[in-house]
Amino acid sequence: MAPTSRGNLPVSPDPFHLSADADECLQHWLAAVVATPGLTALRDFDEARRALLEDSLRGVEVVRGFDGTIVDVGSGGGAPGIPLAAALPDRDVTLLEAEERKAEFLRSWEQRLTNLRVVRGRAEEQETDVYGVAVAKALAQPPVATEWCLPLVRAGGAVVLWVGPTVDLEHVARVSARLAGGEPENRDGLLVIPKLGPTPEGFPRRPGMARKRPLP
Repeated sequence: MAPTSRGNLPVSPDPFHLSADADECLQHWLAAVVATPGLTALRDFDEARRALLEDSLRGVEVVRGFDGTIVDVGSGGGAPGIPLAAALPDRDVTLLEAEERKAEFLRSWEQRLTNLRVVRGRAEEQETDVYGVAVAKALAQPPVATEWCLPLVRAGGAVVLWVGPTVDLEHVARVSARLAGGEPENRDGLLVIPKLGPTPEGFPRRPGMARKRPLP
């Protein structure tokens, strides 16, 4: 059956078994992301749906496999955090975003998704060993994203990164080992990095250092 439309929003078949309310919220969120300057370069709604919404929802089952609260690091326009919050209404999701303009956009969705909260700040400034899962999509090169995300996660949790086909697993593994993380596993473009123990002394490094001087 061909997709129908809800109002002016194109609607695709839903393979993710979202509730009607969650699906409607996500369609409106996606339209707002596309319409708001500075959140995405994508202007075609169908392309944005595939890249921002459907690709984010690929992580639902992986994230569901780890207990605890979820943090989306460098959330930007809300991918993958807002789709995950809609798909996992029983899990608290924090959107961590350093830019005030983007954080303001994200706050506009807190009333629509009651399990969602927005924190303005950088990963290096946050309390460590708190979350069950840290997720990030298009945040930075995977070794840098790993250094930003792993300190936020408590032992027994994991980092889930959306990565491309050329990810350097050996480099990510070296960074992970420095931060009490385990061996990374690439699950069809979702890089899962377990957290094995508390964040070592000296991490996180001060803001900007991970990108300026990446761990070897």
